[in-house]
Order: sequence, then C-alpha cells, then structure tokens
Amino acid sequence: MNCFGWIIINGSIATDKFLDYADMIKDAAAKQGINTICLKNDDLITLLCPKKSTVSSISNNGKLPDFAFFIDKDIYLARQLERLGVRVFNSSKAIEISDDKIYTYQMLEKQQLPIPNTIIAPKKYHAENLSSCYIQKVIDYLGFPMIVKETFGSFGEQVHLVHNKEKLTSVISLIGQRPFLFQTYIEESRGRDIRVQVIGDQAITAVERQNGQDFRANVTNGGKMLPFTINDKIEKLAVAAVKAIGADFAGVDLLFGPNNEWLICEINANAHIRNLYECTGINAADHMIAYIKKELFQ
Repeated sequence: MNCFGWIIINGSIATDKFLDYADMIKDAAAKQGINTICLKNDDLITLLCPKKSTVSSISNNGKLPDFAFFIDKDIYLARQLERLGVRVFNSSKAIEISDDKIYTYQMLEKQQLPIPNTIIAPKKYHAENLSSCYIQKVIDYLGFPMIVKETFGSFGEQVHLVHNKEKLTSVISLIGQRPFLFQTYIEESRGRDIRVQVIGDQAITAVERQNGQDFRANVTNGGKMLPFTINDKIEKLAVAAVKAIGADFAGVDLLFGPNNEWLICEINANAHIRNLYECTGINAADHMIAYIKKELFQ
C-alpha cells in the first residue's frame, strides 16, 4: 500500500538542528518505501469553515497526507489535522502535555509514577511576588537547595537552582506571570541523568548525560553523552511514562534518585535523535517509521 506523509517543523525555528531531524525521518521513510515531504507550519493554511475546513499547502493545494510526523509544538495545527482524519505522530494531546511540565507531572502522578516532590505555583495575573507566608510554606515542604522550573521551556533553560529565600523570591519575581513549579532538588543526580528513547512498547536505546560544570545535564549546557545499558526496570518505567502522556514515542529523562531509585524528570515528545545516534549507533528514525507503518496498516 502506498503511503504519503508530511514532516512538519516550525517555520520560526527551522534551524539546522530541526532540519537535520526532519532529514533523518525522511531518509528512514524512503528506506521503508514511504514518500514524505518536509513542510514548515507556515507553509500551511488552516482554514476553519463549516463543512469546508481544510489544511492545505501554500504551494500545492493537493490532498491531505496519510500521516503527519510532528517536529513542532503547534498543537492547533496538529489538532486540526486530526479533526480532518490525519494520523498525527505524536498526537496533539501528547504534544500539549509534554510541552507543559505541570501537566506532565500531573499525568505522571495520576499513574503513581515516581517524580520529585513538586508544588505547583498558584496562577498569577500580576507580576508581584507571592506572599511571604506562601513562600515559607514551600520552603518548609521542600527545603534548600530547591529547583524552580518554568512550565514551558527547552534544553534546560528556565530551570533555576536556588539555595536561599532571598534567591527564591528573586527568581519568582523574575518569572513574573509565567506558570512555574517548585521541586525538590535531587543531589544524587547533580549534573547527570539518563535519556531513554521509547518507541511504542519498547525502550530502544539510552544515554547517560554528564555535566561537571552545571547542575543540569543537558548537552546544550556543555554536557557529554555516554551509551547506557537499559535494564528491565528502566524500560518499564520509561514506557509507562510515555504511555502516561499518550505519546507514540518520546525521550524520557530519568534522574538518579536516593536509594538507587529512578525519578522521572521530563518527557520530550520531540526529542532530537542525532546525538543519540552518534553516541549509540541506534537510529531512532528507522524505529519510528517502522512503528508508524505498523500503526497505519494494522
């Protein structure tokens, strides 16, 4: 059966890193007999019109694809494609949850999966600070050091390590009206974590990320990657995390917790795969396309 797909990236950040990811997916699809084209989200017109709604390419108003591989966070576009019957990988809901760290932790907690102790900051309509009573209660629960993490952010940005009340109030003021959370700092995982790549019901590979100069392990903050051997416990936890947000595939970041326990730090539904391939020799793109074929033709 012939199959045609769109690979969608964001037009405002169509950098080499995102284009390379799209090329890896396109090459993997071609090897498995699937034709794809890469489109930026601003290459597409999303028309809402009773009985005539559509999503069409600016350059070609042809038919919709059989599937869309979404390397983007434009959930409105993803949702509209789904409304029109296009299978989107990952789904708009999975992208929405993954992009929102509070929503992610809520879904993980719902499934009783291990996460650092977390307090959701109350929504603010003005930039003034939280009350001193509230801040003191957060300190009583979590202690110092403490992580303050904005709800939306990538590559370890918008994550703050604070050691005292003065710094805590300063960071809260800096964040302003943006949503954020407070979290227990996991000393055992300072500057290191595990990134597990999950596709469907399998964890296909993993790396350990290490950074001796920063409390965050992200490679973009100067960290390095080493191959990491997955055991049954890690695979079960990582797969459960991905299923908790309803994703088809994702990168799951695990922290080294107390007493040799693992804690789920984040789930990235748009995890880049080039570094993973260069470190482990496993091309996640091949596995993703095989998974998509199975889902479409089962």
